[in-house]
Amino acid sequence: MNFGRGPPVVLNVGGTRYSFSREVSKDFPLRRVSRLHGCLSEKDVLEVCDDYDRERNEYFFDRHSEAFGFIMLYVRHGHLRFVPHMCELSFYNEMIYWGLEGSHLDYCCQRRLDDRMSETYTYYAAEEPPGEPGGGPEGKGRRPPGAEGGKWLERMRRTFEEPTSSVAAQVLATVSILFVIVSMVVLCASTLPEWRAPGNRSMEEQSRYTAESVREPSGIIEAICIGWFTAECIVRFIVSKNKCEFVRRPLNIIDLLAITPYYISVLMTVFTGENSQLQRAGVTLRVLRMMRIFWVIKLARHFIGLQTLGLTLKRCYREMVMLLVFICVAMAIFSALSQLLENGLDLGTKNKDYASIPAACWWVIISMTTVGYGDMCPITVPGRILGGICVVSGIVLLALPITFIYHSFVQCYHELKFRSARYSRSLSAEFLN
Repeated sequence: MNFGRGPPVVLNVGGTRYSFSREVSKDFPLRRVSRLHGCLSEKDVLEVCDDYDRERNEYFFDRHSEAFGFIMLYVRHGHLRFVPHMCELSFYNEMIYWGLEGSHLDYCCQRRLDDRMSETYTYYAAEEPPGEPGGGPEGKGRRPPGAEGGKWLERMRRTFEEPTSSVAAQVLATVSILFVIVSMVVLCASTLPEWRAPGNRSMEEQSRYTAESVREPSGIIEAICIGWFTAECIVRFIVSKNKCEFVRRPLNIIDLLAITPYYISVLMTVFTGENSQLQRAGVTLRVLRMMRIFWVIKLARHFIGLQTLGLTLKRCYREMVMLLVFICVAMAIFSALSQLLENGLDLGTKNKDYASIPAACWWVIISMTTVGYGDMCPITVPGRILGGICVVSGIVLLALPITFIYHSFVQCYHELKFRSARYSRSLSAEFLN
């Protein structure tokens, strides 16, 4: 049976019927409705809706009809607001069911939702497909052929991806954190003068992986850490569901950036020789060696705070771009004016620090951010007045997008906290069993 063709689609949500063509359902803004277009059997349809009438091509959803009416207003007009006299969390639950997020709400309703979620520490996550772990009781008892192997791979994937999903995952996360800490301690200690004193080695000599350096304690520790991170990355790649998606993830890219410099350094040392006089190679080796500092970002896998920061930056890229635009526009205006007032006009005193507009840009950026290193400052009265205006405008411009970023940060934190709590519940069940 092909559900991609046929009569118009009829949605029956809590007794209220909506009808539209198949072409509209294909690219429907609601994710759950658009999934109906790709269903090839009645079994697939029943995984999306609660019931289906083949003769009338009608899909039944046992959901709140009034809430869906407001969601349809968003589909038609682009504005989504809460239903009057309805709990914000209940309406948000309906939004998640149909495939919407809190960011689709109007700003006033987003603030109401954040306040309510902050009071109750509640977050509603999107429903998982039936049959997957955590997908609810309706997914139990229906295991396709090869489900045991898939279940094993899913358990392995969660062990490596979700530190709170099981006891083994917590042990693995603890070991990984210890390796990161040890690696960072060795990297920081290797830059101390006392560390290089016994052999009187320079940084360039220490950056090469010779036979002698590998036998040293620092070389052995570094090789062990690299081996652990490499094995962890390979296993996570093998058990991942989508290999292309795995490669595109930011944390996995950071893992590669932290691991590959070691092997590149070893290969460069092998091919250029231990007594190579190529200075460029020595500089490259030092740069690659310092790229191990990216290992610190690996801790984001185990701490909600770092995950929240990364997810907030991902979702607030528009606000971040807007903030950069504000700064760039103000920098262009104030740098040109400061260069004119301090050096461009013949006022008897010329400030050499403001000899050019690019040089004045440095003063503008440290003034707008209220850092004020004091390495350059205006000396004329008009320049000082302009400096005060620059500082005040910087405070105002930097504060404007903060509200939007804060809202997204709160939402991301609740989302990650709910996911962590869900896996913690599965961990508690494992202890009880």
